[in-house]
Amino acid sequence: MQFEVWAPQADRVTLHCEGTTRALARDPAREGWWTGEAEAGDGARYGFALDDGPVLPDPRSRRQPDGPDGLSAVVDHGRHEWRARWAGRGLPGAVLYELHVGTYTREGTLDAAADRLEHLVELGVTHVELMPLCPFPGRHGWGYEGVSLWAVHEPYGGPEALKRFVDRAHGLGLGVVLDVVHNHLGPSGNYLPRFGPYFTDTHTTPWGTAVNLDAPGSDEVRAFLLGSALAWLRDYRIDGLRLDAVHALYDTRACHFLEELSAAVDGLAAEVGRPLFLIAESDMNNPRFITPRAENGLGLHAQWNDDFHHALHTALTGESQGYYADFARAPFAALAKTLTGGYFHDGTYSSFRGRSHGRPLDRARVGGHRLLGYSQTHDQVGNRAQGDRLSAHLSPGLLACAATLTLTAPFTPMLFMGEEWAAGTPWQFFTDHTDPELAEAVRRGRRREFAAHGWAEEDVPDPQDPATRERSCLDWSEPEREPHARVLAWYRRLIALRREQPDLTDPDLADTKVAYDADARWLAFRRGDVRVAVNLGKEEAAIPLGTGRVEVLAAWDPVEAPGPDGLLQVPGESCVVLTQP
Repeated sequence: MQFEVWAPQADRVTLHCEGTTRALARDPAREGWWTGEAEAGDGARYGFALDDGPVLPDPRSRRQPDGPDGLSAVVDHGRHEWRARWAGRGLPGAVLYELHVGTYTREGTLDAAADRLEHLVELGVTHVELMPLCPFPGRHGWGYEGVSLWAVHEPYGGPEALKRFVDRAHGLGLGVVLDVVHNHLGPSGNYLPRFGPYFTDTHTTPWGTAVNLDAPGSDEVRAFLLGSALAWLRDYRIDGLRLDAVHALYDTRACHFLEELSAAVDGLAAEVGRPLFLIAESDMNNPRFITPRAENGLGLHAQWNDDFHHALHTALTGESQGYYADFARAPFAALAKTLTGGYFHDGTYSSFRGRSHGRPLDRARVGGHRLLGYSQTHDQVGNRAQGDRLSAHLSPGLLACAATLTLTAPFTPMLFMGEEWAAGTPWQFFTDHTDPELAEAVRRGRRREFAAHGWAEEDVPDPQDPATRERSCLDWSEPEREPHARVLAWYRRLIALRREQPDLTDPDLADTKVAYDADARWLAFRRGDVRVAVNLGKEEAAIPLGTGRVEVLAAWDPVEAPGPDGLLQVPGESCVVLTQP
């Protein structure tokens, strides 16, 4: 088979494959590339030595059987026999479910996760969003320090396990989204700088030097990232990608990398005949990310909307630290603004940043489905000192209110695994670094970070302690008992309503009308003929709906239709969904 590698700084490149070595030759048609042939089939181990240095894994390795520091292995994607007939499933009308393979089950594998997919079918979600799968040191971790951007973490099951997972999901009617990290790699096990200028000190990120998207050599780096993204969608039949922290993808070129990526993904979608999409994580509140390329946008299909989360979180909990401060001043007003305008910061002053932030969405051009709404995510739970979920602090009734606002808002809703039954397990930050110095640095840094916010160091879990990961695994016995079973039934009912009521999947942001009483702690909104009312206060609230025929579609606690006065009496910490033609 043909082997090739980009190593523009090397004078000699040697292929080591299955105990044999051979010198590669420069490719006369591609500057910096080296090529050569060797006999190798699926599973064959190989690596490259640069200028007689150590044998290193292939930057484009499809498999790392022995982890990031070991040899690469050949993967013949043509050997897999796909079973599911899958036409694809696009983002409009979707309900996403964020899942971490290593803690979704105690086994922590893709095969074990696949065995639990029927739960998601019964829940009613449409897509599973897998947290990053690229290889990283050790067995357990969040996955955001991965390397080998074309490979699958071996302890999760490797490439074949991912194909079995996707096949199983598609067979059940579930789409699959994969979280990919293009903004940084490693640091442990990252050999890319030895091969070429994959990184540049022209820009800096919270994780160090930036990925080289605009400095000399960046053409090949961009092609590397594009090829990786397309490989997930093509070789594994993934339906969409979630792009981590795109605001850290620094690119001063006329055609931004994200624009190039969106064009490539749209081209692949046309080629394979099924919808493919890109979802950005961005805190910039810049509508250009989700504006079509034809309108001078970057052409991404959707983005996470932290503003909705922050407004909802402060309304539910009263927390005001850090970035919550801007929302906590008037949380109900902030929630109303995000429900109708998408962003809270749309050019307004942010005290957290010390400057104005964001710009307005054009509601006539940007559909609400292009924003993902959520009450919890891996970030918003796991980056708390103790990884505590909302269920650790709120009553079942308030959790039901959070679910109602998330699943009936004009956004594409996303759930974080376990929230649908008010999981009693935390989801904490955990690592399994094999480098003792790096492990200790992460441990000290984590404790120092939270000590600055008033936490005692001994109360911050040790990321390297295996018990931290164990505590974070879902307890699958919980959904069978109260109060978890009742919360789970509520989530199922709300998701079913999204299928039954077309108004709940209408992407028109301008059609959402909101009323609230911050003192009484209630909020209500209208989407077409659907009315949603939540009471976050402890006392019963009288919410004006007006006169007319009303049908209760779902209620956390029993409620009666409004009387002649048009007032809906909603019990404390409760919620209701109605129709009022």
